[in-house]
Amino acid sequence: MQLNEDRVAVIIPCYKVTRHILGVLEAIDNRVWRIYAVDDACPEKSGALIETRCRDPRVKVLYHERNRGVGGAVMSGYRAAIADGATVLVKIDGNGQMSPTLLPDFVMPILTGIADYTKGNRFYDLAKIKQMPRGRIFGNAVLSLLAKLSTGYWDLFDPTNGYTAIHAEVACRLPWERISERYFFESDMLFRLGTFRAVVVDVPMDACYGNEISSLRIKDIFWEFSWKLARNFFKRIFYNYFLRDVSLASLELLLGTILVVFGGIYGACHWAQSAALGVTTPAGTVIVAAVSLLVGLQLLLAFLGYDIANVPRRPLHRFFMAGAAWRYDKSGKKPSDNEGI
Repeated sequence: MQLNEDRVAVIIPCYKVTRHILGVLEAIDNRVWRIYAVDDACPEKSGALIETRCRDPRVKVLYHERNRGVGGAVMSGYRAAIADGATVLVKIDGNGQMSPTLLPDFVMPILTGIADYTKGNRFYDLAKIKQMPRGRIFGNAVLSLLAKLSTGYWDLFDPTNGYTAIHAEVACRLPWERISERYFFESDMLFRLGTFRAVVVDVPMDACYGNEISSLRIKDIFWEFSWKLARNFFKRIFYNYFLRDVSLASLELLLGTILVVFGGIYGACHWAQSAALGVTTPAGTVIVAAVSLLVGLQLLLAFLGYDIANVPRRPLHRFFMAGAAWRYDKSGKKPSDNEGI
């Protein structure tokens, strides 16, 4: 399977990227089928610049009347690409930090049926990490741990990386109206894909830090990310372990939580009471609290082990495509490119 045999579309959100966007467009592989540049109410008129100076016939400029953030821009590009019949949708930034030459690395795992969604990981090469600002390294490390808990993709890192690719059959089934439109977009996408049990694969990449200005500041979004990741964590646990399925892991989580909470409260209350009275806490009370905590922690660790091993492994888009082919064979009518949106 070759890249030029499939309709690969590139989506580029454009907001204050006039210094770099023309170079990014020029560097995109000529085997790419179509390019969607989304002017997200850019004050620098990125869309007008592209239409005036870019002569690439593959480029189509989309405009937003108001700024909707990177997620809103990407989803507008997704809608347009799917409506036009794209197979794989690749999102890169227009600020020059993501090399278009890496595009085949993101597309081929999807075209070969290995993954439904691919995303960049800037932490594979330890030598290259030195180029990143230290604050960004620390912030990404913490957010990556929280994202693992939130999304269930324990084998992924660098959740805020925006270099991504997705199969159109999977993208058109996402609840776009519920996905965060701003900086939380990439992390929220992983959560939504996890609820579908889509297969996500990390792609090693190097980030290019030049004189471009990034509007993302870890210190500004850390608490917002932490809250939203915690919210998605509880949603994921409820969806996967109590709503859609109840397994031994569900019982381990429920019983383990009850025992830890009980042991902690029971032990703390009796310790405080004994301290106030100036007497020694009875051995039986200590044993009840300690055993409850230890057994509860063991059950929670068992659940965590199950959750880590439960990362999705079977790509969804192959099943969706097989279903579409079956409907075509039975009805004689080609399924609509917009089906499922």
